[in-house]
Amino acid sequence: MKKQLNTTLIYVLSIIGLLCCCFGGLGFLLSGPAYLIAHNKVKDASQNPDNYEGNINAMNTSKTVALVALIINLLCFIYVIYVLSSGSYDEFLEKWNEAMEEIKRNS
Repeated sequence: MKKQLNTTLIYVLSIIGLLCCCFGGLGFLLSGPAYLIAHNKVKDASQNPDNYEGNINAMNTSKTVALVALIINLLCFIYVIYVLSSGSYDEFLEKWNEAMEEIKRNS
C-alpha cells in the first residue's frame, strides 16, 4: 500500500502558526513542526518515489509556506525578546496605551 503525500496538515499548521506571530512570535511552535514534517515527507518521497502517491510539487510548496511562516515567527520572537531584554518594554507599553486612548477618542 502506498503512502499519501497529504499537504493539508502542513498548510493548517503553517497558517495557524502565521496567525500566531501576533502573539509574540509563538507561532514557531506550530510552523516549526510543519516544516519538519514537510521536509521529511519530501525527503522520503524523493528517495522512494514508488512508495508514495500524490504530488511532490504540492508538498514542496507546503514546505515553502511552512518555512516562510517559521522565519516570520522567529523574527517576531527575536524582536519580542530584544524588546523585553533591552528595557524598552515600558516605552512600548506607554505608546500602546496612548494609541488605545486615541482610538477610544476617535470612535
